[in-house]
Amino acid sequence: MLKLSKAIRRIVVPIAAAGALVSATAVQAADTIKVGVLHSLSGTMAISETTLKDTMLMLIDEQNKKGGLLGKKLEAVVVDPASNWPLFAEKARDLIQNKKVDVVFGCWTSVSRKSVLPVFEELNSMLFYPVQYEGEESSRNVFYTGAAPNQQAIPAVEYLMGEDGGSAKRWVLLGTDYVYPRTTNKILRAFLKAKGVKESDIMEKYTPFGHSDWQTIVADVKKFASAGKKTAVVSTINGDANVPFYKELGNQGIKAEDIPVVAFSVGEEELSGIDTKPLVGHLAAWNYFMSVESPENKDFIAKWQKFIKSKKRVTNDPMEAHYIGFKMWTQAVKQAGTTNVDAVRQAMYGQKVKSLTGTVAEMHPNHHLSKPVLIGEIQDNGQFETVWKTKGPVVGDAWSNYIPESAKLTANWKFPWVCGNCQKPKHF
Repeated sequence: MLKLSKAIRRIVVPIAAAGALVSATAVQAADTIKVGVLHSLSGTMAISETTLKDTMLMLIDEQNKKGGLLGKKLEAVVVDPASNWPLFAEKARDLIQNKKVDVVFGCWTSVSRKSVLPVFEELNSMLFYPVQYEGEESSRNVFYTGAAPNQQAIPAVEYLMGEDGGSAKRWVLLGTDYVYPRTTNKILRAFLKAKGVKESDIMEKYTPFGHSDWQTIVADVKKFASAGKKTAVVSTINGDANVPFYKELGNQGIKAEDIPVVAFSVGEEELSGIDTKPLVGHLAAWNYFMSVESPENKDFIAKWQKFIKSKKRVTNDPMEAHYIGFKMWTQAVKQAGTTNVDAVRQAMYGQKVKSLTGTVAEMHPNHHLSKPVLIGEIQDNGQFETVWKTKGPVVGDAWSNYIPESAKLTANWKFPWVCGNCQKPKHF
């Protein structure tokens, strides 16, 4: 009997020790709050997304220096979906199911967001999406901290139509061939036609990701603009294709005073890789520029350049969107007292953060922010000079009023009204 007890003891003790080890590991894992970072660090979108990964690391580091969150340190879990849209979904599932992250900040292109959306909804996780997009979407699992069309595309075209913008009459819509440019241009076509623009005065052209040969297309733009009417180009070109596009504009002598280009996906980071002298006067529409003068922006730029160890590194709009989204998420977690997705979601509504422009950004029940709209001219130093801005913050619309099937929809995820794709209630 004694021999049996010893044998049992030889088996039971190691099992107990292993159990204690597993338990200790679980406790140790629970000591951190995991933040997923889902941005391309390679491929065609790395030019834009790598900076957003670094921004998240800076924000997490700063929060940890303040003591973390709920008494725990934040842990960044970084993955590289490599500008591969199906891989975004795989990486998102891995972050949520295997790496057990509490929240994810990531994606750039709408096709990457569309790829991960079913995963976040199936697993009831939370994504903060920091880039301008086409709207026409509403998910209870996504907070859209970038611009909707009414916070960027529509105001930009209105500006170019007006006297200050040159009174454009003809329009060239150039975009990368995926959902964001095509849907945005569908909205812009409807808007232009509502303003009396004829079909013959609209040229629309799409190119693949990473497109590099712009000589023929730019020549076609010049020919289209030779009809005697003021012509403007609206660019939804994404990623590294912008570099050869802008170079070709310079090569063919297209100046802003003749054919202004307004871009929705070109910011300070993209311009930092090219000679901007031939591009002076061309435009971009965003909710933030590095050149904005405010105490908040000055402080952010100083912290960023110190963190990244370079006085030459620039800031841009999607970085500000991550800044706002991260601040709001930490505030909501504190308010909820937990990282539970359902509790944090409810706490997100009404969260306010002082943006880098000095205005107050607020999260609305449609999961969109209120933000100012800025239009800036490219300067020879690669910065933007603001030439027009809204009087105050504009609330982002999930659904465009210029598309008939969307005009009747609303998005209001605040309890007890839980809806994303439904008829507008009479009281709304």
